[in-house]
Amino acid sequence: MFQLGKTIISEDIIEKDFLCNLSTCKGACCIDGDAGAPLDEAEAEILETIYPKVKPFLRKEGIEAIEEQGAYIKTEEGELETPLIHGADCAYVIFDEKQTALCAIEEAYNQGEVDWKKPVSCHLYPVRVQDYSEFSAVNYHKWQICDDACTLGKELQIPVYKFVKEALIRKFGEDWYAELEKVAKTF
Repeated sequence: MFQLGKTIISEDIIEKDFLCNLSTCKGACCIDGDAGAPLDEAEAEILETIYPKVKPFLRKEGIEAIEEQGAYIKTEEGELETPLIHGADCAYVIFDEKQTALCAIEEAYNQGEVDWKKPVSCHLYPVRVQDYSEFSAVNYHKWQICDDACTLGKELQIPVYKFVKEALIRKFGEDWYAELEKVAKTF
């Protein structure tokens, strides 16, 4: 672990390699698991605001889940998340012709309907950020469904922090990322 400003960072994001391999995993991170994507309060408000523009991109099941549960949910622990369809798929998941899971929010963004790409927790994956009162912990999340992404990342020598560069800059800023790159050179 090392510290950059108010972040404590796992060395794994520098030492481990990763490159999403959607052709093999089919976007399993959006449909497996038992919780929706973590959100902060500002993102929950954004979801409520953009829902009408995202709705045309959604599957029927996603629309039903969102209209029943809301654009986001609050867990028993008070955490905010995207709603799920029957406790599985994220309500915002859609599928392409190859049955690969995609994000309806990102599709609406790509087509210029909204100006928000998707929740930062999704954009950052496989990096997870846990905010505490004095600092944020930045960790690599190892999940078996991403084994092919680890293999591909290793083949192409793409460290996790480079794979999620855009998302890390979105979350922490250009200066923070430049400092991270300096630290990475010492490894």
